[in-house]
Amino acid sequence: MTALDGVIRHDWTVEEILDLQDAPLLELVGRANAVHRQHHDPNKVQKASLLSIKTGGCPEDCAYCPQSAHHREVDLSRDRLMDPAKVIALAETAKAAGAERFCMGAAWRQVRDGKEFDAVIDMVAGVRALGMEACVTLGMLKPHQAERLAAAGLTAYNHNLDTSPKFYGQIISTRTYEDRLETLAIVRSFGIDLCCGGIIGMGETMRDRASMLQVLATMAPHPESVPINALVPVEGTPLANRARIDPLDLVRMVATARLVMPGSTVRLSAGRSALNREAQILCLVAGANSVFYGDTLLTTPNSGIGEDAHLFADLARREPTCTQRAAS
Repeated sequence: MTALDGVIRHDWTVEEILDLQDAPLLELVGRANAVHRQHHDPNKVQKASLLSIKTGGCPEDCAYCPQSAHHREVDLSRDRLMDPAKVIALAETAKAAGAERFCMGAAWRQVRDGKEFDAVIDMVAGVRALGMEACVTLGMLKPHQAERLAAAGLTAYNHNLDTSPKFYGQIISTRTYEDRLETLAIVRSFGIDLCCGGIIGMGETMRDRASMLQVLATMAPHPESVPINALVPVEGTPLANRARIDPLDLVRMVATARLVMPGSTVRLSAGRSALNREAQILCLVAGANSVFYGDTLLTTPNSGIGEDAHLFADLARREPTCTQRAAS
């Protein structure tokens, strides 16, 4: 650990972040864990639930996303916006299962005023009334729409960068990087927390990963929530044949995110279902302090609730048997 580890900075360079990513793994994880302990309870892992409230038919052409209308070979049904009462009931079920945060995603390019947005406002207010954090991801939005979400009590707005500015054009052509940054600025201006991260494993370089983290780490303040996703290749999308990343690449990404954004919640997100128990725990040691809880993330598989129950049981304090106590 260095003297500057744990200091909140907004002047990170890509080269500095690359040096962190390339450090020996045990050193990197050790430093990240020390910083994590400075800023967070090491035994606290927030459980979040994610629901697709409107599925499929998105006009964006994100190469990784099965919900894009451009990827006609994907086997995915298109569903209209869910009824707010059903969404709130599902949030209540998620809370009973241990979720503290309820996230709702609609496959929209941008928010449009009208009955559907009114329904989303009702969903946000209903989730907040349950005593849960509420997060939505709805695409681009205008200031008056962000204001309505803030008034409804929205905790956070998810709008990922996806990747680096340089690699971004290889992944999506229907929305610019500047569009994303503008949306984030609008959200921030109304006091809503930012949930903003990206995806690794799409063919980007290590420099691209460092560059994406540099964009996030130079925001002032840092995003309150930083989801780190590993690509889940879906048949019918342009990235269907990409090999899954090495789990240790995800560990390095989590650890580096923790070092450059010490106070943020780092969320172990898509791709977690492909990790074994030990790899997931190593990500938590490296600084992740939230997971998405439930069988699906929007439309892709996630670790099952039963599997997660075992994981969290393993993370809890071990109670030795009488025999073990006597032997010690």
